[in-house]
Amino acid sequence: MQPSAPVIELHDVYVMQDVNTVLQKVDFTLEKGEFAYLVGRTGSGKSSLLKTLYADLPLGSGAATVVGYALPKLDNDNVPYLRRKLGIIFQDFQLLFDRSVAENLTFVLKATGWKGKAKIQQRISEVLMRVGLAGAAGKMPHQLSGGEQQRVVIARALLNEPLLLLADEPTGNLDPDVADSIMRLFVEINNAGTAVLMATHNYQIIKQYPKRVLQCKDGQLLDSARAGIELS
Repeated sequence: MQPSAPVIELHDVYVMQDVNTVLQKVDFTLEKGEFAYLVGRTGSGKSSLLKTLYADLPLGSGAATVVGYALPKLDNDNVPYLRRKLGIIFQDFQLLFDRSVAENLTFVLKATGWKGKAKIQQRISEVLMRVGLAGAAGKMPHQLSGGEQQRVVIARALLNEPLLLLADEPTGNLDPDVADSIMRLFVEINNAGTAVLMATHNYQIIKQYPKRVLQCKDGQLLDSARAGIELS
């Protein structure tokens, strides 16, 4: 993949959930290192679009390339390779609560082909330091606050130095101060060169950290880069 190639390129894409079309004729490009918000009411297609981008939902139709992988041609064997270039951040954390923070991160590294105990430990130290949790490796998830758990999830997403972070409501369950600190971390990660597409309901954050906005509305995807979007 050329460094200048967009990390997401969608043309005339139909996003499906089961047999229903949730978004149609979706056209948008996210450049390397760009940051965009994904907004819209519950059920408007935000999560379905994100799931399509990381190949959890099949593409309805259209042309779609994500971090160099053409989704229509992607077979099951290649889905893990696509996901290695992505960082995926879920609202409900999806941490393994019977394992320590370090064990959660080791699990992902081993699953994505990392070998060598020293190398694995070093990478875990690096990502935990990056998210401000240098001392948390030995802790269990239940010993951490909600904000700290979300930082572990972000650390997990950064393990393989992704070209693109896909975040589904990452501040949804957090109080405003904690949400702000998580948002500052996203901005920092983005400034270091990782593209970010973040689904959010938090218009306060969008006002505070203005970026391009993509809005799911009435089966369409509106783009603030092309049209005025009313956020309400």
